[in-house]
Amino acid sequence: MKARQDLRLAEVSDELRFGPNGELRESFAKSGRIHVDRWLPFLVLHRSASPAGSIGRLVAVNSPAYLIWSPEDDEEAKATLAAALPQLAERQGRVLLIELADGELEPRARDAPEPPFIIEAAASGSKAARAALDAFRKSAGKIRIDLRKARVFEAAPGEPLLDGEMGQDRLSLTLPPIHRNPDGGVYPQLTHDLAAGLIDSLLSAGAAFAGAVSGRAPPYHRALGRSAVVAAALKVDRKLDSIARSFDFLLSVSPINTAQAKARFIEAGEQGEPEFRYRPLAIDPDAVKRELYAIDLAMVEDLLLERLLSEKRREIDMQLTMLATRNTRSFRPASMLLYGVVTPQLLADALKILETVRPKPEPGAPLGAGDVESAALRLVDHYRALDERFAPVVEVRDDVSGLLVSSDKFMIASDTVIAASRLDPLLAHEVSVHLLTYFNGTAQGLRIFRTGLARYEGIQEGLGVFAEWAVGGLTPARLRLLAGRVVAVDAMIGGAAFVDVYRRLRDDFGFGKGTAFDISARVFRSGGLAKDAIYLEGFLAVIERLATGASLEAFWLGKIASEHANAIEELLARGLLHAPVFVPEFLDREDAGARIASLRSGNALERLLALE
Repeated sequence: MKARQDLRLAEVSDELRFGPNGELRESFAKSGRIHVDRWLPFLVLHRSASPAGSIGRLVAVNSPAYLIWSPEDDEEAKATLAAALPQLAERQGRVLLIELADGELEPRARDAPEPPFIIEAAASGSKAARAALDAFRKSAGKIRIDLRKARVFEAAPGEPLLDGEMGQDRLSLTLPPIHRNPDGGVYPQLTHDLAAGLIDSLLSAGAAFAGAVSGRAPPYHRALGRSAVVAAALKVDRKLDSIARSFDFLLSVSPINTAQAKARFIEAGEQGEPEFRYRPLAIDPDAVKRELYAIDLAMVEDLLLERLLSEKRREIDMQLTMLATRNTRSFRPASMLLYGVVTPQLLADALKILETVRPKPEPGAPLGAGDVESAALRLVDHYRALDERFAPVVEVRDDVSGLLVSSDKFMIASDTVIAASRLDPLLAHEVSVHLLTYFNGTAQGLRIFRTGLARYEGIQEGLGVFAEWAVGGLTPARLRLLAGRVVAVDAMIGGAAFVDVYRRLRDDFGFGKGTAFDISARVFRSGGLAKDAIYLEGFLAVIERLATGASLEAFWLGKIASEHANAIEELLARGLLHAPVFVPEFLDREDAGARIASLRSGNALERLLALE
């Protein structure tokens, strides 16, 4: 028996080949696996006879370096650990083995009190291991799950999971099964939150251990998290992106006959509901939903990425629901679920703009679709000269209204007529924000950053309006237009009919016939789309952010929402994201820099009106 074990150890030693940066992913026996993201000072160990529902296994496989196995594979696991440790120790000097065990699930009645949220922790006697334990205790003590606070109790070190651990620095943790229900199943959201908190605490422990060993702790403990995405996660990302690109949401909910409907409406004395026509749906929403939920997000092995992908899946689900209910009474509430409602503060801001900002003539000769196309191609050439990956499609089309960016396409309505003074601001909005963030997101490697994280549209449109303002092109008429959209969305959500909204824009706020119709048509498309309120809301959020001294840099690297700022910071620290390839050219303009520098603390809207 001893001879066979020694032979197997030698075989495993030959099989374990770390990559040049320490990367390793190998399977052994029936269910064992070792995964090392890169050279790291710790390795998480977990043995489980019942992986389903195990919090220890979930934490382990979402860690940057782990060894997992089942009890019958102890010998194989021991051989694998013995083969890996010398190579890890050669690079790191010392390695902390973090053992994870699942606490016992005590039988209890359905109405019995929930199990205590107690984590038992033990460390070997070295100062570095003690530093790791102290850091874990401090971090885990901040975990709040279902209104309960974790308590960490120190226990005496027990026997190591594997004999090969003898002599190593060890941190042993017994994790409470608070995520399990009385029947033995799990509470999914509680499980996810518990695992995320524990992983963060393990990274804190690893950073403290590294600092104690080398005297140089990482400046940010989450920088020790995964710096590479496993192949299964890339596959999930590509599937989600493929589904998102299988339909064009905005084109699908937008009329193809807006100009004709406007002419008929005005000719008929501005009475009655206009008749809009739409493109036939190219997909079956229910079939796409089945495909969407067939994606197994558990394959991602990264809880942060899993959360971002899950949020995006729900957003795509809501878009598909809206497509399935297009031009029905259900479309409007589905739209409100995706885009929200107009807050009292936003409505008050919009009304203040309409009351205080007076329209002025926009200077410059009128320009048509061909002029816009030529100028757009010149700006595209500027970015492409920096990097040839900036390669959008710019086209003039008969079946769109106004200017529209969708993925890598910039579509210009064939009947477009704009004042010359509006050309630069509109291109800053469409090309230097929407297209730029698309191609920056494409360069990140994970396609979700070009498709857009959930709820990205608010800040994205806010950045577009900010671009118009930064180049000096947010005219009074444009600002009033954005405010008018807010008022129209609020009225639509409140139950007003198309004609009622149109007349209010005309009679109460002085909009011309064409503009009032265009605002109303956008708001009532497909049955009532609440999206148009986000332009002003997003813009005010952007200038408020700048006024507090915060940077916009993170928002250029892809299409993200403001609430994802912390997630982006972590992904940058872990090396899973990088700085944007392209930065808006207008930020280098002297006049734009002066406008941005002029922002001061105080109410965002008051500053805006004062600067205008």
